[in-house]
Amino acid sequence: MEHTGTESFETPRLICRRFTAGDEEDMLRNWAADPDIQNEYGEPVYTDIGQVRQLLDSYIRGYNDPAFYRWAVIEKSSGENIGQIAFCKVYSDCATAEIEYCIGRRFWGNRYAGEALEGLIEHTFRNTDFRRLEAYHRAENVKSGRVLERSSMHITDNVERFRRENISPEGEVCYCIERIEISQP
Repeated sequence: MEHTGTESFETPRLICRRFTAGDEEDMLRNWAADPDIQNEYGEPVYTDIGQVRQLLDSYIRGYNDPAFYRWAVIEKSSGENIGQIAFCKVYSDCATAEIEYCIGRRFWGNRYAGEALEGLIEHTFRNTDFRRLEAYHRAENVKSGRVLERSSMHITDNVERFRRENISPEGEVCYCIERIEISQP
């Protein structure tokens, strides 16, 4: 498959773009230092601006790889970086990507995660060769579960990550969506 890398897209209230130098303060304030957010998707908690700069630098270096997909989620009304959405796993051989996302606690309740997710799904199927997008959440992570339940994704029995590890998801709820092929007349 041909990769396009992280290309910007917009939704009615959000801009999803590449991370850039200068995002570190919003990252630290809005989500990277929050243990509840970071632990929910298996990331370390960043306690100072230097740590976040290192993380940000790794994201920016990642953009050199066209198979790297990570977007800063920017609230249009404030211009703040309020979270991120990414393909945390890319399986080129089967044109599948696994999605992860987080939104800062101050912005919860606005359905920003769902808006970013739907924007990403639309952008991906309109502009890339990916045929399937997947996500999962731990059953106890009800906030992430609500995002996926409200999305255009549907529950599935497994995701590529677990298939490749030859394990059955236990305690995780898996979701997917596949590109719908439309034949041309």
